Amino acid sequence: MSDYVNLKLEKRGHTAVLTLSNPPANTWTAESLKSLARLVRDLEADRQIYALVITGEGSKFFSAGADLKLFADGDKAVAREMARRFGEAFETLSAFRGVSIAAINGYAMGGGLECALACDIRIAEEQAQLALPEAGVGLLPCAGGTQNLPWLVGEGWAKRMILCGERVDAATARAIGLVEQVVPTGGALEAALQLAAKVANQSPSSVTACKALIQGARANPLKQILPVERESFIDLFDTQDQKEGVGAFLQKRKPEWRNG
Repeated sequence: MSDYVNLKLEKRGHTAVLTLSNPPANTWTAESLKSLARLVRDLEADRQIYALVITGEGSKFFSAGADLKLFADGDKAVAREMARRFGEAFETLSAFRGVSIAAINGYAMGGGLECALACDIRIAEEQAQLALPEAGVGLLPCAGGTQNLPWLVGEGWAKRMILCGERVDAATARAIGLVEQVVPTGGALEAALQLAAKVANQSPSSVTACKALIQGARANPLKQILPVERESFIDLFDTQDQKEGVGAFLQKRKPEWRNG
């Protein structure tokens, strides 16, 4: 699907594989960010897609974020446009109804790491390096980094990475909860595909409801979200997947999900 700028999309069964493709560092542009938001919306409309795996082209970079040349002349209009594009793209990615998995195959810097942070799960290759270095060039992470990073790793490590410019390797990222799995060099995509295959065993309707509830914990008090959890459970009884799932279990067969 070449109409997505600097993005390559392949569908493998119920999994969409998105490769960031803007060599040499897979940097983001306004057009590629716009394409990402549209691509995710297109996947939303494809009821046969249950998981999205994102990786970088080549063996060195997942993504180095935005090209700093864009901000060299201090044009605030350009800055505002890029900030808006980053926000729209990664917020759309975060809201994807299925499971999104970042297969971090190299450097994930700035907006590259923020893309991974917008995903549900992160798998990093052992040689990967992760950082939010924006403050070192007079900027700040504007695509969710200041909010998503502390949610995952806690305020202390978020401050080390953002305020002190500390870069972490894959092992450290795993230890602090920034990534959920570390694999050998070259293994991130395969590991992500294996995890995505597990997603296909789950009811797509249930996954969508569960994801919304898990993410809702960030912004809602427990007393407020628990009644929503119960109502979401009841709402699933309006879906074909609920009937199919229970029926398949009782009949000792594999369910055939309809995503509806």
